[in-house]
Amino acid sequence: MGTIGDYLAGLEPDQRSALQHVVDVARRVVPEAEEGTSYGMPALRLEGRPLVGIAAAAKHLSVFPFSPAVVDAVATDLDGFSLSKGTIRFSVDRPVPDAVLERIVALRLAELGR
Repeated sequence: MGTIGDYLAGLEPDQRSALQHVVDVARRVVPEAEEGTSYGMPALRLEGRPLVGIAAAAKHLSVFPFSPAVVDAVATDLDGFSLSKGTIRFSVDRPVPDAVLERIVALRLAELGR
């Protein structure tokens, strides 16, 4: 798998747009983040460490903060979303709110010591 752009190019337009928005919000918080992969998925990385990953599945989209603690910290802001240990699932019709995405990235950034 190549860059985030390569991954997004293979998706349906609505999926591509929704996941690109996640990346755009993350880049607003951490403009120096670099595209790459982590745990086999497209991700933004900071100093070689995973910051946030994205993926599309048949029935949902996912954002991966690579941290169960981050998911736990924002869980109360994501009522009705499907959450698991390190994953937040959403849909094109019900995206993760920008303020929550910003908080996810900020919390992950703090975990990385920045």
